[in-house]
Amino acid sequence: MNVIEIAKQVIQTEIHGLDYMSSRIGLDFEKAIEAIISTTGRTIICGMGKSGIIGKKIAASFASTGTPSFFMHPGEAFHGDLGMVKAEDVFIAISNSGETDEVLKLLPFLRDNGNYIIAITGKSKSTLAKHAHCHLDIAVPKEACPLQLAPTTSTTATLVLGDALTVALMDKRNFQPENFARFHPGGNLGRRLLSKVRDEMIIDNLPLINIDADFSSIINVISSGQLGLALVLGANDKLEGIITDGDIRRAMETHGKNVFDLKAVDIITLNPLSITQETSIQVAYEFMHSNNVTSLVVLDGNILVGIIKK
Repeated sequence: MNVIEIAKQVIQTEIHGLDYMSSRIGLDFEKAIEAIISTTGRTIICGMGKSGIIGKKIAASFASTGTPSFFMHPGEAFHGDLGMVKAEDVFIAISNSGETDEVLKLLPFLRDNGNYIIAITGKSKSTLAKHAHCHLDIAVPKEACPLQLAPTTSTTATLVLGDALTVALMDKRNFQPENFARFHPGGNLGRRLLSKVRDEMIIDNLPLINIDADFSSIINVISSGQLGLALVLGANDKLEGIITDGDIRRAMETHGKNVFDLKAVDIITLNPLSITQETSIQVAYEFMHSNNVTSLVVLDGNILVGIIKK
């Protein structure tokens, strides 16, 4: 079998495993969501080996979407980190076999501490599943590994179940893009939702021309400004309008060689689209998109203060 066929077979095996797992989602999933939503504590996720790696991703997804969460290594937990576990915390223990010794050792403490325990295993009759308040079944027909040794389909099932929990929790919390941005201020979405126009507008060396400027001067200002437009000022430096490079092309098509007889007043776009400097970047971008433009004049009252550009 060539490598392409191997790849396709692995993917199909894992898809089949996910279909099988999906058909087994039941009331315990609802119980898990309710426990996490209703707690005043955190959701702690624990797993060993590959399960732990997946657990770290689930914890990160929870934390970034409004569910306070962190990952706890079972070995470190047994040697002191259990001191971080409060009675109100929900504890998610991941073990495909449900018999991982490092995880099972934590059960006496968790029961005595009063924690709500959610087990994620592929064995509904395992020790971990039996001692949990609810059990989320990640059983799959077979691993994609031909030796049935390396966790493949089972780890994919665990990851997808974690995504299902994450999205269900987001729905329950009515989690919105603005909430996501608060937890991701360094990302593009965070920048767009949290930053204001004043934070990103261009204020230096604006391409300004007088309303009586000739055609050559207009072209020079647009070219030197590198914004694709010129801001046209009238009496008392009041903004009268703008001229874009599109306006220049249309003027040349209309007037031909006589275009150099035109002045700014002849091709100006009056009352250009504008926005305030306190508007969010996201709203500014949406406004530009809806009006099919790439730049907006930024005003403070009636005073020109800058240009915002996609």
